Formats: sequence, structure tokens, C-alpha cells
Amino acid sequence: MNAVYLAQDPTLADFGRDPWWLVLIKIVFAFAFGLVATLLGVWFERRVVGRMAVRPGPNQAGPFGLLQTLADGLKMAFKEDILPKAADKVVFFFAPTISVICAVTSLSVVPFGPMVSIFGHWTPLQVTDVPVAVLVLLACSSMGIYGIVLGGWASGSTYPLLGGLRSSAQMISYEVAMGLSIVAVFMTAGTMSTSGIVAAQGEGTRLSIAGLEIPAPGWYAILLLPSFIIFFISTVGETNRAPFDLPEAESELVAGYMTEYSSLKFALYMLSEYVAMVTMSAVTTTLFLGGWRAPAPITTIWAGANSGWWPMLWFFAKVVMLVFVFVWLRGTLPRLRYDQFMRFGWKVLLPINLVWILVLAGLRSIEDWDSRSKLIAVGIPAGILLLATLLWPSRKPQPKPTVQEQVNDRPHGSFPLPPMDLQVPPSPRTRRVVAEREPANIAAGPDSREV
Repeated sequence: MNAVYLAQDPTLADFGRDPWWLVLIKIVFAFAFGLVATLLGVWFERRVVGRMAVRPGPNQAGPFGLLQTLADGLKMAFKEDILPKAADKVVFFFAPTISVICAVTSLSVVPFGPMVSIFGHWTPLQVTDVPVAVLVLLACSSMGIYGIVLGGWASGSTYPLLGGLRSSAQMISYEVAMGLSIVAVFMTAGTMSTSGIVAAQGEGTRLSIAGLEIPAPGWYAILLLPSFIIFFISTVGETNRAPFDLPEAESELVAGYMTEYSSLKFALYMLSEYVAMVTMSAVTTTLFLGGWRAPAPITTIWAGANSGWWPMLWFFAKVVMLVFVFVWLRGTLPRLRYDQFMRFGWKVLLPINLVWILVLAGLRSIEDWDSRSKLIAVGIPAGILLLATLLWPSRKPQPKPTVQEQVNDRPHGSFPLPPMDLQVPPSPRTRRVVAEREPANIAAGPDSREV
């Protein structure tokens, strides 16, 4: 009986029944997870990038350099805290904390595991869950923008203000693409609850093709591959990570919205980026990678892989894998130009997302049809799209006119042009003198030879 209950997925009815001290333990655990994962994430990134660049990375403070992040935090704490004269003191102080608090708050609705026993109480490994938990995640992510905007405005300087405005435009733009990519998850899972989405991915999917029932994987990263790709790209832009780290942009904005910050407030801004990276990795794991459930090879070999405390191991492994992808992108891709970045978000990700949602909605609407009707409903639009792609006229580039044609097309009365060959003809009034080189009379030595 206990083993069956341990493997049970939590539902919304399982929340709100815990005693106050158990809720406090969960909150402290979620906060500690975000803090420790951030400290280790900084060390992990420096070690991985160092490995990619064929250098050791931090290896002096503590074993394998694990205490390097702690040493950097202590160093920042003892640095001088500078407050600009024109700064708004209250907003300047609270702006960094907004970014950190919003990133940590998102972990409250992330499921870390199934139902477990904690001091005799059966409880889910999750702080809380609501019917619209994913909207809570989006709200926390959107509120984090205020920390950057207010930090740039409250500094009372030009460069931070420009950096804050540019950062807000970037994050809002990719917030739209990220929100639309989750719509496909809602449509497939039938719920906005994070625990419900994890449970829906554990049941698996069966596809009906030409009357045949074909088993398909339950992870939405495979079933909803376009949504997963767009969501992950949007999270990279949302967390200001390379190659989308344009809010700092040292070569353009002198570190952007953080220009006037120092000491612990600067450290909070830097750590908020890593907290957001870890949080978005946990959210991606929950929405697309099956959450705390073990991958298919493990579940087929071991029936109890999703029971007890073991699911936390699979959850942390998936989060570390996604953090590695974040670091991998930083060590591989160069920074984009701002216009390329915004064009990619509005003109590429957004249209693809809308078309994919339209296609998915059409497929969901014909699920109850018979096989012949499904084949007709899918085959005719696919055939029309294929013919349109093959027969669409290609846009041939216009031939570039020659220099002489450009000169001939000049309107009458235009300014005179210099010679096109860049050779100025000599004036007929100038007498041309050509100096002829005389041979040098140098006595030949015994070892000399004609070259």
C-alpha cells in the first residue's frame, strides 16, 4: 500500500493540508536549492568554459576550486559601496533584490518529486501548486524585468538608462514568444498545473496513423519539438545569457544597467542571472522533459525508479544537463547585434510559433474523426503546401548596373564626377619631365656577382 502511494502523482487536492512547519521546510529547501545551485552554477560555468578554452579554470580555493564563488562573494562584500549623487536611493537599493526574489519565487510551483513521507506526513515534493501555476511562472519572469528597468532608471546616469530600456525591450519581446510556446503544452496536457503537466507526460501517448496505434514518448520535448526549441531559445534571451547577453554589452553600453552598481548590489545582479538560469532550467524540465520522472530506459529496467526520493535525482540531472547547454552556448556562439536579435524574435520565432499552434489546434480538433477523414484533412493541406513551395516563384536578384550605366543615368546638371579609374590626366599646360635613372658606378668586389 505504501509503495503504491509513494509512486502516486500529486494532485491539486494534495496541497494545502501540510502543517506550518512542513511548509516552512519546503520553502527553505526551495530557497536553499536556488542559492546552492547558483553558487555551484558559477563554478560549473567557469570550469566548463575553461575546459573548452583549454585552461584550468578556478582550482585554487577549495577542492577543485569549489570555494572560488564563495571567495568572490566575500570579496565583493568588502568592496566599497558607491552611491551616485543623482541616484534615487530607495529604488537604487531595492532594484537588485527584485530580480533575485522574482527568480527564486518561481521555484515555489516547480515539482521536485512525487508524494513522499516527511516525518510521518504524506506530502508532495513541491511547495505549492495552483490550477494556473504556469501563469505564476510567467508572472514571476515578467516581474523580474522591473529589477533591470528600475536599476537603470534609479542610477541617474545615461548609460544605465539606455541599458535598462534596451533590456526591457529585449525581455518583453522574448516573453511573448516564450508564452506562446507554452500554449501547445496547455493544449496537449489539458491543464496549467505543473504537477498535472508532469503527470500527463508520464502517461505516454499513442498516435493513430492509418488505423494503427503507435506508441509515442510522453516527453513534450519530442511531441512538441517546435515549442520546445522556441521555448528554450526564449529562455536564453529572457535570462540575458550569451549569445543574447545584450543588456550588459560591455563593448557598447559599458555594462548597461549595472554600470553604477558596486559591492553587494552588483553581486545580487550577477547572481540573479544565474538564479534565473537555474530556475528556467527547472521550468523547462517540468514542462518538456517529464519533470522528476526517470527517462524511458531506466523505467523499463527498474520499476521503482519513480518512487520515493529517487525522482529528485532524475530532476537534478536534467537541470544540470540544461545548465550545461546554457554554458555550452556561451562558450561557442558570439554575441548577436541588437537589430538581428530583435528581428529574430519578432520575425522568426513569433510567426513560426503562431503557425505551429494553428497546426496543432487543427490536429487536436480532428482527433475523433475516422482514419479516412483524418487522412483527407491532413493530406489535402499538406499537398497544397508542398505544391505552393515547389511552384512559388523565386525572387531573382536584380543585376547590378555597371559604373558606366550609373554615370549615364545621372540627371542633367549633376555635379561633375572625378575619373572612374582614379587616374587624373595631366594638364596640357604642364610640361612633363621624365627623370631617367642613371646606372650607379660602384666598384665590383672580389665576391660580387651580377644579380
